[in-house]
Amino acid sequence: MCGLFGTRGHPEVASSVIKGLQDLSYRGYDSWGIALQSGQELHVVRDIGLVPESPQLPTISSSLAIGHTRWSTHGEPTIANAHPHTSVDGKIAVVHNGIINNYQSLKDSLPHISFKSDTDTEVVAHLLDEACKGGLSLTEALRQVASRLSGRFALLVIDSRDDCLLAYRQGSPVVAGTDGTRQWIASDTFALSRCCEEGIYLEDEQLLVADATGMHLYNGSGESIPIHAEPISSQSSAHKKEGYDHFMRQEMDEQAAVIHRTTQAWDREQPLLPMPFVQNLKRIIILGCGTSWHAGLVAEYWLENLAKIPVEVEYASEFRYRDPLIYSNDCIIAISQSGETADTNAAVSVAKEKGATVIALCNTPGSTLTRMADTVCPTHAGMEIGVASTKAFTTQLTVLYQIALWLAERKNLLNSNSCDEKHLALRQVPEAVKKALKADSEIKAIAADYQHHNNALYLGRGLHFPIALEGALKLKEVSYVHAEGYPAAEMKHGPIALIDEEMPVVVIAIQDHTYEKVLANIAEIKARRGKVIAIGLAGDEHLRSQCDHMIAVPALPTELLPFVTVVPLQLLAYHIAVYRDCNIDKPRNLAKSVTVE
Repeated sequence: MCGLFGTRGHPEVASSVIKGLQDLSYRGYDSWGIALQSGQELHVVRDIGLVPESPQLPTISSSLAIGHTRWSTHGEPTIANAHPHTSVDGKIAVVHNGIINNYQSLKDSLPHISFKSDTDTEVVAHLLDEACKGGLSLTEALRQVASRLSGRFALLVIDSRDDCLLAYRQGSPVVAGTDGTRQWIASDTFALSRCCEEGIYLEDEQLLVADATGMHLYNGSGESIPIHAEPISSQSSAHKKEGYDHFMRQEMDEQAAVIHRTTQAWDREQPLLPMPFVQNLKRIIILGCGTSWHAGLVAEYWLENLAKIPVEVEYASEFRYRDPLIYSNDCIIAISQSGETADTNAAVSVAKEKGATVIALCNTPGSTLTRMADTVCPTHAGMEIGVASTKAFTTQLTVLYQIALWLAERKNLLNSNSCDEKHLALRQVPEAVKKALKADSEIKAIAADYQHHNNALYLGRGLHFPIALEGALKLKEVSYVHAEGYPAAEMKHGPIALIDEEMPVVVIAIQDHTYEKVLANIAEIKARRGKVIAIGLAGDEHLRSQCDHMIAVPALPTELLPFVTVVPLQLLAYHIAVYRDCNIDKPRNLAKSVTVE
């Protein structure tokens, strides 16, 4: 969520940190700051809002700096709460990502300190200062202080009196890189991709020191350990709008290309799981949050129908808090766009401790989730800047469908010819998505009619119930309209009380085995003067006659229709948000990479 960036060893540290913070801005934030070391002094600049293209910084010579973009957890977005935070004498500066759970008790242990912020971070600067005054080096002080902190966090630390940059990881990502003389440390490989080609990924309880002699890595006991660098996957070409007003709109148009890319990258012969494990596989548990959880709900239908394996789809944020029953022949599929979702990674840790095999679905190579998993199934969405996920969602669906086919084939539930036909059908999806996107102007006109409504219901059945949830989430995220998704049959069990002429209801009504039931639900809505926006197949004139508006999507095999029914819902949310003048790419209070629980 928060972004960290630090660098040393060259005279352009100020511009390097600012550019790094701007690269991290897609994660979402509400304030920013930078600390520059110069002549035994630290110069700190902090502000609320976005990092300016050319911020006003002190005209000083500096070769050591750290910076931060903050997503508020403790304390409102104010200059006082913005990072970096410093010791009383201003000699030590700290930036922090994550949450320190026991910060209040630590703060209470420093009654002689007058705190200037409401954050959980400032206490770290003061504890470091106390430890250094007690005779410890900055490195020893950071190790001691970190051992006292409870929670998931990443820290960058500098001292005005020492030409070194320190980083510590406990549950929150840290990656570092060097070109031999210059060093960079960040919370995100994307921010490093323009600086270096290889990254050093810190593990929990590891401390990294970057100084004039190079980079040095230590474990939790203070022992020096070897440094292993891995190639950084650069996705920098994807962060230009290419003529679009918003990244979200661009990313919707990119869906056809990235779905195609994800299918092309899939290796049907890959050893996804060992065959003895597949034969004894009794259950799949899918873990995710938000949009990733919705993708998992769609996959539940595919996996149970095609591979005949019982599936449970769990909110990762709740999973580990109920001491879940997990067995050695369970397979966990963990889904995260960033690979740094704290709730998902924590849930995976529990599953691995209990002996489960973990498959990670992720869009970010080298992320924490991919490093925890037994098998990694990458999505190939490319960099997704818009906080509200679109192309990451449809590439997750692409991989999940291919996993279902892989398992069905290995379990001899699909012969080779049938599997070939289904893979061929999946290759039709990109063209169908392109056709669905052509309804843009029609959907924009519908959005104009409903831009002032502050509530909406979304209904779907079967495979399209999760798509209704995803459509409602998109509307909430980008337009701040209260929207709820339900299975269509559940409307009668409560939500129908909300329906009147002011309540638009979006209904996914596909001609499958639930079609007549959904038509009955539409009739019930109309009987109560509700406004119905239907998503249906092209040519369904009967459905069109029953609704106030109908958005047509192209035909596909029934099990693949979620790829196209979600597209109009993305567009509807986008256009309503445009009419409501919302910050579409960076919605208020949201972050792209949710690295706190």
